[in-house]
Amino acid sequence: MRLWKRIALGALALLLLVLAAGIQAVVGWRALLLGPKTRPLTSRTFEATPERLERGRYLVEARHGCVFCHSERDWNAPGAPPRADRLGAGVVWTVEGMPWLTASNLTPDPETGIGKVSDDAIVRAVREGIGLDGRALFALMPYQDFRRIPDEDMASIVVYLRSLRPVRNPLPKTRLPFPLSLIMRGVPAPLDGPVAAPDLSTPEKRGEYVLRTSACHHCHTPMKNGQFEMALDMAGGNPYPSPEGTIAATNLTLDPTGIGNYDEATFVTVMKTGKFGTLHPIMPWALYSHMEEPDLKAIFAYLRTLKPVSHVVANGPNPTRCRVCGLVHGGGEKN
Repeated sequence: MRLWKRIALGALALLLLVLAAGIQAVVGWRALLLGPKTRPLTSRTFEATPERLERGRYLVEARHGCVFCHSERDWNAPGAPPRADRLGAGVVWTVEGMPWLTASNLTPDPETGIGKVSDDAIVRAVREGIGLDGRALFALMPYQDFRRIPDEDMASIVVYLRSLRPVRNPLPKTRLPFPLSLIMRGVPAPLDGPVAAPDLSTPEKRGEYVLRTSACHHCHTPMKNGQFEMALDMAGGNPYPSPEGTIAATNLTLDPTGIGNYDEATFVTVMKTGKFGTLHPIMPWALYSHMEEPDLKAIFAYLRTLKPVSHVVANGPNPTRCRVCGLVHGGGEKN
């Protein structure tokens, strides 16, 4: 073998060793070799009651936003709400031009949905990140926050999902690009026991719970190396592609560059109508508009407790690199 070939093969072997070591450091050998941590399924089932059905409707359609990600949307309607005839039927998301991310069919269709799936398998998927086929779900699905959803609310969610109109909608499996496909194996974590109701004794505590389990921070907090930059918690800047160009998540801290000019009534109005300026439909205000006013007021009370961050975020042509968050978004040059 020629010397240059031996050098090339040696370099490739070294690169693979370094890559494997890096992935192992993030994932761990157990997850890398054996797959995600998981727990055995139980035979528990949830009785369908009118109270659970109504509660589940509210949680799925207004608070946790399940049908926002798992439905085709009507882009001709204000706020681009989920299509009523395809509610929860799943959709393939195109990321950077590649259709590799699938939000699964949540309707009770027996072949392509959850019709033959056990109640506990649904609970495990939502709160623990284990797909119905045993794989680790991509953490864009905020199961690390959903694990805080208490048992009774989870029962209501399952009852409501089973009430949806079955829609036959065959979808491809998510195909995560390497090395995400391996890194995700280390993210799911099983719950060891029951999940009790959260402490909602003050508006601030209620707002923290609702905001985090509605995953607002997933869009409104910048990320670095896959981790939220908590020094910029809710300060916006994350860019999202849209037909109108890149749309950046708003600064929701009560700094003058954010929503410092909002009072409680203004915040509720914006969330209910999408107006005060016009919110882009990438922000699912069409769903959150159905959130109960006590929940919306509690979110605002919690936002008032967060550190105000001076961070100009605008939407328009020519996004620029921002020195505050390190991302490219409108108004970046003003920071």
